[in-house]
Amino acid sequence: MLNGKKIIIGITGGIAAYKSAVLVRLLVKEGAEVKVIMTKTAKEFITPLTMATLSKNPIMVDFYDPENGDWNSHVEMGLWADAMLIAPATANTIGKMANAIADNLLVTTYLSSKCPVFIAPAMDRDMYAHPANRKNLNTLQAYGNIIIEPASGELASGLEGKGRMEEPENIVNKIKEYFNTKAILKGLRFLVTAGPTYEKLDPVRFIGNYSSGKMGFAIAEDLASKGADVILISGPTHLDKYSENIELIRVNTAEEMFKACMSFYPACTGAIMSAAVADFKPSSTSSNKVKSNTNLQIELKPTKDIAAELGKIKQKQQYLVGFALETDDEQNNAIKKLKKKNLDFIVLNSLKDEGAGFNTDTNKITIIDKNSNENKYDLKPKRLVAIDIVNKLLETMKI
Repeated sequence: MLNGKKIIIGITGGIAAYKSAVLVRLLVKEGAEVKVIMTKTAKEFITPLTMATLSKNPIMVDFYDPENGDWNSHVEMGLWADAMLIAPATANTIGKMANAIADNLLVTTYLSSKCPVFIAPAMDRDMYAHPANRKNLNTLQAYGNIIIEPASGELASGLEGKGRMEEPENIVNKIKEYFNTKAILKGLRFLVTAGPTYEKLDPVRFIGNYSSGKMGFAIAEDLASKGADVILISGPTHLDKYSENIELIRVNTAEEMFKACMSFYPACTGAIMSAAVADFKPSSTSSNKVKSNTNLQIELKPTKDIAAELGKIKQKQQYLVGFALETDDEQNNAIKKLKKKNLDFIVLNSLKDEGAGFNTDTNKITIIDKNSNENKYDLKPKRLVAIDIVNKLLETMKI
């Protein structure tokens, strides 16, 4: 399963560095090509000679070889890898990664990488539980990194608790599982909408909302990571896509998003409509800037309900997922939308929940299916919420 995969292992300065030797041996045995980057402190726990022998590649520590001046390019390394694994990951390195403190080759390579990054923390119980460390791990998780939770047991300090680096066999299995699920949607195409729409009042003003697009972009990336081809139709946001499997189409207005969705959806397996489309637009717009001393009355008219229109043309073999952001009577309003729009399930979030809704890095959702069954999820980073939504879609598709 890992045959031919190019994997970077980053080793930091902790007692669990001895497990990295087993980790490299197992990955090489699985057919992976492994290159090792060590921090200077890591060399005090396990020798570069050991890691070079097991990986069958020279070990990299510094930005350049002091003997001959050869440059170790973090950019080239970041582009070379199919996956990067930091094991063990100390609190020090986790903090540097979370805050872009690029003072060694390992962190600069991490910041340059385009591949999935797995992080296996290893530290003492109280260090792992400290709010600063938990915040850094949450930040890295929100950025899309995969945290391999440490195990509980006796620690090097003599304390008992959570902080032991996960066993090498289990880490390898998690990497294999990732690549195994990566192609689960290969050959299928999905439509995802993201962000707000801007409904023009005059050349400089618009009606819009606070949507950042983060939820939709995270959903698109997770679908793409599982092998799907994704059409991502986004309103105005500062975000960009990462996966080559995503075709990003930028629009501004609800009408533009409607036309794009109607054009692409017939050839898609399914659609996840996470954009916050404006419900109304001005009946007329001014070609000149409206002066600020003008008493202005704006007449509004409804925009097209894109999800409902897709629901009308949806075929038996297609899937359609909608979103409902509510402030009152949340469940009943969401169920009404579910039925009205011919959705397979609807993702409900409430502005009453702290950390959910627009322009946040986290979300708290409830998924309601056709039979009014509800699955509630805890507050978590939007990348993880995206995985929950896509997994529900896989379940609905019986994949």
